Amino acid sequence: MTTTISEMPQRLVNLRRWNLALGFLHAVQALVILLMAGNFAITITSNFPVGPPGTRLEMPQSLFDLAVGPAVAVFLALAAIDHLLTATIKRATYETDLARGINRFRWVEYAFSATLMLILIGSYSGVTDITAIFAVIGANVGMILFGWLQETLNPIGRSQTTMWPFWCGALVGITPWIAIWFNVIGADTVPGFVYGIIVTEQIFFFSFGLNQWLQYRGIGKWNNYLYGEKVYLVLSLAAKSVLAWQIYGGSLAN
Repeated sequence: MTTTISEMPQRLVNLRRWNLALGFLHAVQALVILLMAGNFAITITSNFPVGPPGTRLEMPQSLFDLAVGPAVAVFLALAAIDHLLTATIKRATYETDLARGINRFRWVEYAFSATLMLILIGSYSGVTDITAIFAVIGANVGMILFGWLQETLNPIGRSQTTMWPFWCGALVGITPWIAIWFNVIGADTVPGFVYGIIVTEQIFFFSFGLNQWLQYRGIGKWNNYLYGEKVYLVLSLAAKSVLAWQIYGGSLAN
């Protein structure tokens, strides 16, 4: 990655407009989903042991209902807050970080929004046990923190690149998808829109990893860190918007 700090001012010209636009688009979608969504909810369950190890488990018990419409609105709103902050009161910090090849705001937002997205995707495939959800949260947040560490250990102007955090994050991040596909493959019937959600969102999720790999391999336009930043912006909008409207069309429309 050969982009230098001195080249940054010219390359930052459009990023504020990008963030303002994406903040607006996410916020509008969050509001629309919140206003239009029905009352569909998915029950989160628990299955506590009732005897010594090896005792047959009882039927899962209901813990609480996850209201899907508000949950979708929340992950869209989190992205809106991120983009609007980096375009306004946190712009100076954001641009200073970009000059070093880091975007802390992205990773913090993803830790919450992408994890909520993955919980929803998992719940539509039957991953609704609270202990499994805790594992999904841990794996996804771990993957995102490895992504942040990848940036921290590879500042712009470095003499060499380490990919260890990237590959550790990839290993951690793939595990929730294994659980999701295990459930889907084992199910008797799965609605078509659920297959659509899983396939398209898995492609999007893996595209984030591909974007970072291209950045740190310095391939083509990705040799400029800010090109990769813009790709993150596009992927974030696309992944969240597609998931929101797939869920709406499949189960939230009145």
